[in-house]
Amino acid sequence: MAAPALKRRLGPGLMTAYGVGVMVGAGIYVLVGAVAAQAGIWAPLAFLIAGIVAAPSALSYAELSVRLPEAAGEVAYVEEGLSSHALAVLVGLAIVLAGVISAAAVLRGGAGYLALLVPLEPALIILGLGAALSALAVVGVLETLAFAAILTLIEVVGLALVIWAGFSAPAVPEMAALPPVNWSGVAGAAALAFFAFIGFEDMVNMAEEVRDPNRTLPRSILAALAITTALYLLVSFAAVRAVPVETLAGSERPLALVWESAGNSAQLLAAIAVAAALNGVLAQIVMAARVLFGLGRRAPGLAIFNKAHPRFGTPVLATVLAGALMLASALMLPVSALAQATSMVLLGVFILVNLSLVFLKRRSAEASFRVPMIVPLFGAAASAAALFAALGGVA
Repeated sequence: MAAPALKRRLGPGLMTAYGVGVMVGAGIYVLVGAVAAQAGIWAPLAFLIAGIVAAPSALSYAELSVRLPEAAGEVAYVEEGLSSHALAVLVGLAIVLAGVISAAAVLRGGAGYLALLVPLEPALIILGLGAALSALAVVGVLETLAFAAILTLIEVVGLALVIWAGFSAPAVPEMAALPPVNWSGVAGAAALAFFAFIGFEDMVNMAEEVRDPNRTLPRSILAALAITTALYLLVSFAAVRAVPVETLAGSERPLALVWESAGNSAQLLAAIAVAAALNGVLAQIVMAARVLFGLGRRAPGLAIFNKAHPRFGTPVLATVLAGALMLASALMLPVSALAQATSMVLLGVFILVNLSLVFLKRRSAEASFRVPMIVPLFGAAASAAALFAALGGVA
């Protein structure tokens, strides 16, 4: 008797909302301050560079999602493209690690916002939210992503309010006399800002639960990246326009400061930021569990995770493990360290994924969605340069 399979229940609307939700929820509410600390008033430039670094990799993922529509997509891409099973398994484990620590970073940041509304210790907030979201991810993918789509709408509305507040508030003095660009600071900040763009790679791991993945996945990936990039540029510009860089840099709730700069109470934006955090955490748990599910199919030592619940149609054991690891990480490490670690892991994966597409394209040009060969080549080079900048920032 065949093991229960994942259920194909997702269309383009939910997939695009999932992509926007995981990217927007992946750190813009907590990262603007850290990016401003390195790039200063040129923080929007750092986000623009990060988007340019992410774009070719997103296009590569869009083609690969058509060529190999599987859960644990990166594992399949590297194994087929670079002909290395061991490297593919390592990439899969790296993706799970990145998803777990990304969820931990967003959960920790969301707890900081929720502490403005609820008089509880951050550790208790982290434990309560993390356990509840892990349980929701077990129940079913359609229910999970429908809830996530509602959260996405709330968080996008929140960013629109931040943009309005930032442009309504008096401009800080730095806007009148722009300092010269500190390119080393901007480069390091771009590597950190890249964390806010992660999420498009999560979308390919839902391939076995998407109806008509050959059409849905490429379109959803590109739409989500375009929407997110526009939001980030406007939000980061509004932030540095309305709040002094030194104040932004020292805050774990920087967008609440932008909202307050226009004379508003912090509570509303704090509530919206919590919704964004819930969305980001939920999406990363779902993704990490699907990668473990797909890894179990290809790696005998991980076969225990290649099981879907007969009623829920979700990988329960993989979801529980991802949730537990996320909680442990969120309780032990600060947001900036978690974000930096996630960015470096994913940049390394993006190098390998882009190179995998290069080799697959050389073997076969046939695919219903194709990008020029220069795209994965530039994607690999841009990811390598960003990884070098990130390592230099850590050093």
